[in-house]
Amino acid sequence: MTAGAARVVADGWGWCYAGRRLPAVSAVSFTIEPGERVLLLGASGAGKSTLLTGMAGLLGDAEEGERTGTLLVDGATPESRRGRIGLVLQDPDAGVVLSRVGDDVAFGCENLGVPAERIPERVREALDAVGLEVPLDHRTAALSGGQKQRLALAGALAMRPGLLLLDEPTANLDPDGVREVRAAVERAVEATGATLVVIEHRTAVWADLMTRVIVVSADGGLLADGTPDEVFGVHGDALADAGVWVPGHPVDLPVLPPVDELSADHEGAVLTTRDLAITRDRRTAVQTGLDLSVPDASATVIVGPNGAGKSTLALTLAGLLDPLHGAVEAAERLRGRRGLDPVRWTSRELLTRIGTVFQDPEHQFLTQTVRDELAVGPRALGRDAARVDAVVDALLERLGLTALAAANPFTLSGGQKRRLSVATVLAAAPAVVVLDEPTFGQDRLGWIGIVGLLQEEIARGTAVVAVTHDAEVIRHLGGHRIELVPAVAGSAELTA
Repeated sequence: MTAGAARVVADGWGWCYAGRRLPAVSAVSFTIEPGERVLLLGASGAGKSTLLTGMAGLLGDAEEGERTGTLLVDGATPESRRGRIGLVLQDPDAGVVLSRVGDDVAFGCENLGVPAERIPERVREALDAVGLEVPLDHRTAALSGGQKQRLALAGALAMRPGLLLLDEPTANLDPDGVREVRAAVERAVEATGATLVVIEHRTAVWADLMTRVIVVSADGGLLADGTPDEVFGVHGDALADAGVWVPGHPVDLPVLPPVDELSADHEGAVLTTRDLAITRDRRTAVQTGLDLSVPDASATVIVGPNGAGKSTLALTLAGLLDPLHGAVEAAERLRGRRGLDPVRWTSRELLTRIGTVFQDPEHQFLTQTVRDELAVGPRALGRDAARVDAVVDALLERLGLTALAAANPFTLSGGQKRRLSVATVLAAAPAVVVLDEPTFGQDRLGWIGIVGLLQEEIARGTAVVAVTHDAEVIRHLGGHRIELVPAVAGSAELTA
């Protein structure tokens, strides 16, 4: 049990990161009473994650940025109450501390001085609560992105905090994982009475658990504050227009149809695999016996539970991971100097043939400004300055990044980073685009921008391969489906 639920008070609070002209969040005022369950919403870039990090006392000192107003937890600065606060970050990799699962979950308890004999029970309870069914000595580096998300939540739950802060806790989870994590959070707050604050774009998943919805404005202050029924019922249309996901508000995009099944000889395929075995560590097969086709000028979605090897398959198709055995073969029109196997192509050949959007956007950033990041691909292809500027300006405008053109990519919000990572790949106009969770962290407008852009790429003849748990992405992109199940042999099927 906790020592009691925490109380949070913000009075005109704001934060501006050092070196940035505009504040990340400003003029925010509210009081969250002990035991309240708050869904914290707002458009991408409105400062939700910054506000949550401020509540956790992790924003740093004056060298990191400048704060205004006050933000208190139980009447004191959050920095002095860290033992009372559990935070799960937007990036699951950022929460991994130790090399083994059991040690990682126990880390917070050890730092809080929990008696050693009580820690193993807390670790087991936390892992069971989030549905992470791996041995305690399982390597954290071998976990999938979704499994790391569960690990981070287990570490926070094991501390039994009075204030539990969750930033997109289900973003990389499969549907079963979403239900399990949501149920785990509900059980935890009911058992402990802890105050709960959740940032989540999947509002429908969390709305019935919450007692309150607070919507942060990108221009400072709050857009709305009240019960879920009040906020969504009274302000639903305005919030949807501002980019907030509102339950029951559909998106205005066409739904692309499935494509015809490919023939046995893979005619019309841009990529095919033969008896492919994929691996994360070059030693152990995640999947074997994969005979798959990626049709040209359409979408292929890769789906399945966390840990089934979706990201590994995507990186292998993209020529960035060596298969354990078997082969990937591209269509003849994409042949490189060393043949049809993408893993044998040069980086320049890959640039024009297969572009990859990684699950973690930061893994592909190379420059110091958003504008320069978007120009990397066109410049590498030898485009003249006018053409580079035209491509960059069009993508900035399309994905709502124009005002951030001079910003450092690493200072963007999670949703903005994802939009930038997609845009940098599309800027080079490759024949195939492979995307891992392309709509992760997106507000409603960002989601529409990305999915709409991918639909246009398909219409232009681009083959799109997307790893996703997002049912609406699957529905709107149409195409083929590769479904992986967590087994080794014969564990993938291709369906229309």
